Amino acid sequence: MSKFPNQLALVAVATTSVVALSVGLSERAAYRADLAAAEAQAMAEETQAAEASAVAEAAEAETVVTEEVTEEVVAEAEVVEEAVEEPAEDVVAEAPVAEDAPAEEMHAGMAFEGGTSRPALFVGAAWAESHESPMIGELEGITFDLGREALPEEVAAWNIDIRPDGQGLPVGSGDVWTGEEVYIENCAMCHGDFGEAVGRWPVLAGGWDTLTHEDPVKTPGSYWPYLSTVWDYVHRAMPYGQAQSLTDDEVYAITAYLLYLNNLVDDDFELSNENFTEVRLPNEDGFFMDDREEGEIPAFSEEPCMENCKDSVEITMRATILDVTPEEEEAEVTEAAAETSDEPATEEAAAEEAPAEEGATEMAAVDPALVEEGEGVFRKCRACHQVGEGAVNRTGPHLNGVLGRTIGGLDDFRYSGVFEEAKAAGEVWGPENLGAYLADPRGAMPGTKMSFAGLRSEDEIAVMIAYLSTFEAQ
Repeated sequence: MSKFPNQLALVAVATTSVVALSVGLSERAAYRADLAAAEAQAMAEETQAAEASAVAEAAEAETVVTEEVTEEVVAEAEVVEEAVEEPAEDVVAEAPVAEDAPAEEMHAGMAFEGGTSRPALFVGAAWAESHESPMIGELEGITFDLGREALPEEVAAWNIDIRPDGQGLPVGSGDVWTGEEVYIENCAMCHGDFGEAVGRWPVLAGGWDTLTHEDPVKTPGSYWPYLSTVWDYVHRAMPYGQAQSLTDDEVYAITAYLLYLNNLVDDDFELSNENFTEVRLPNEDGFFMDDREEGEIPAFSEEPCMENCKDSVEITMRATILDVTPEEEEAEVTEAAAETSDEPATEEAAAEEAPAEEGATEMAAVDPALVEEGEGVFRKCRACHQVGEGAVNRTGPHLNGVLGRTIGGLDDFRYSGVFEEAKAAGEVWGPENLGAYLADPRGAMPGTKMSFAGLRSEDEIAVMIAYLSTFEAQ
C-alpha cells in the first residue's frame, strides 16, 4: 500500500504527457498551415524586392560581385542549420510573424522535412528561373553555351563521301598508266602488281563468274556494285597506314587502273569527274533495295501449311550422276558393275567408242571452252603483255608465238639478265618450262623483273597455255 501513491503519480505524469503531446501536435499542424500561407506571401514579396534591388545595383555598378551573393546564401544556410539544432519546443512556442515582416525574420529558426530549408529552395528556384534552367518550364530553346559552330572548312574535311550518282566527287582526272605507277608504289605491296593479292590481302582483279562458287572472289570486276564505292574507299582508307594521303588525281588514276585490271576499260582510258557516272560495274544489277518488308516478312508471317505437302516421293537422279559419290568410290562401283554385267560388249559398241575417244583427245588440244577460260585468266597479264593482231611490247614482251620461241628471243625488248642467259643457252619456251614459270616466276627464273606472284592452280596454267597456243608468231 505504501507504493500506491507513487503509482498514481506515474499515471498522472503519463496522462499529462499524452495530453501535452496531443496539444503540441495540434498546435504544430495549425502552425504549419499558417506558415505555408505566410511563405507564399513572403516569396512573392521577396521576388519583387530582389528585382528592385537588382535594378538599383545595376545602376550603381557595371558588374555584380557574385561572392557577396554567395556569402548571403551561405549565411542563410547557417541560420537554418542553427534552427534545426534548436529544441522543438521553441519552434512550437514561437508565435507567427506578421505578414509584413522581413523574409529573413519569418524564416529564421525554421526546419523542414528532409533537411532542406525554404529559403534555400526559394533562392535556388529564383536562380534557375533567371538562367532559363531546364528545371523550370519546357526544354525547348534551352542552350548550354558549349562549343561553337563548325567552320565550313571543318565540315568539308569530314564530308568526303562519294555517291553512286557522282555527288561529292572533286574535280580531277587520272589515266591508266599513271594509275599503274601510283598503284605499284602504294598498293602492290599488299594487293600485288596485278590485283592478285599478296598473302591474305584482298584480291582486286578477276573473280569473274565466281559468285556462285563456294569461295567467291569479290572484286570490283565481279562483285562491287558502283564505281563510287571503289573511289570512296581508296580515297578514304588507302594506302594502309597512310589513309587520305593520296591526291584526288592519284585516286582517279588508281581507280582507272583497277578498271583496266578488271578488263572494263582499255589501256588509254582516262577517268575524270566528267565521265565518272558513265562507267558501270558488271554486278550493279545484283544489288537492289531491301524489299523484305513487303515481300518476305508478310510471307513468312503467315501460318505455315503442314499438310499435303507432296503426293509422292520419287528418285529423280542417282548420286553418282550428281557427283556426290567420291571419284575413287565411283570408279570402283563402275568397275564392279562392269565385272558383274551379264551383257557382253558388242563389236558395234566398241567400234563406236574408239572414234569418240580419239576425237575427244583432238578436241582437248583446241577445246574452245579451254581457250575461252584461258582468255579470262589472261586478264591478269594484260596490264603488261599483249597478244593477237597488232600486239606490241609494253612493260612485258608480246606473247604471240611464245610457245616454241627462244627464251628472251625478241630483239626489240630489253630482257633481264636471267633471260639473256637462257637465250645464250638456246633454251626454248615449251609447255613444261612455261608452266613452271607461270606458277612461280621468281622461283623458275631467279632475277626476273616480272613481279607477278604466279597463277594459283594447275588448271589456270593449263588453260593459259591453251590460250597462248592459239597465237602464232608475227
